[in-house]
Amino acid sequence: MGRGKIEIKRIENSSNRQVTYSKRRNGIMKKAKEISVLCDARVSVIIFASSGKMQEYCSQSTTLVDMLDQYQKLSGKRIWDPKHEQLDNEINSVKKQNDNMQIELRHLKGEDITTLNYKDLMVIEEALENGMSALKAKQMEFVQMMRKHNEMMEEENQTLHFKLRQLHLDPMDDHNVMETQHNHHQQHQAGMYSNHHHEAAAAAGVSSYEAQMPFAFRVQPMQPNLQERF
Repeated sequence: MGRGKIEIKRIENSSNRQVTYSKRRNGIMKKAKEISVLCDARVSVIIFASSGKMQEYCSQSTTLVDMLDQYQKLSGKRIWDPKHEQLDNEINSVKKQNDNMQIELRHLKGEDITTLNYKDLMVIEEALENGMSALKAKQMEFVQMMRKHNEMMEEENQTLHFKLRQLHLDPMDDHNVMETQHNHHQQHQAGMYSNHHHEAAAAAGVSSYEAQMPFAFRVQPMQPNLQERF
């Protein structure tokens, strides 16, 4: 006796509904893989459960985006709005530019240049020369900047040393030096006055002594016979 036909309607029991979903989903994914392999067909399946969880399958020979683009072209239905389409074009353009830049970078490194012709090699050589010139100019700019910085630091260092010497210099030192010099000057003058006084006193004493001496002793003739004449 054959199996009875199941009525197609929403399963009210949540547990039974989840079990049935898992079985049917696995079956659909299995059939999509089989038809893709057996018939060399491009298949794409997207399933969203009532909980919001997504399950997808796409043939290995294509992508979901390619499938949607082809569907839009063949059906005439616009899946993407103009804003999203423009954004997608910009993304593709950026990707293409990035790929080209990666190729140019490999060429500048000397990689993958066996297939390049003479003209392409000359373009790469010119780019390298321009890069070296810019690099040397930047190095010289950096050296000059460092030199100016060192000069400024040296000037600032000298200024700080000068200010520190001014801060550490005691104002009383100048006064003490001047006072010491003044004392030395007074002592020197006092010494000169004392010597002069002693010399004057000695001279006065000699004069007084000579005044008290007899006349005969005060004169000492250079010739002995002069005394006989007196």
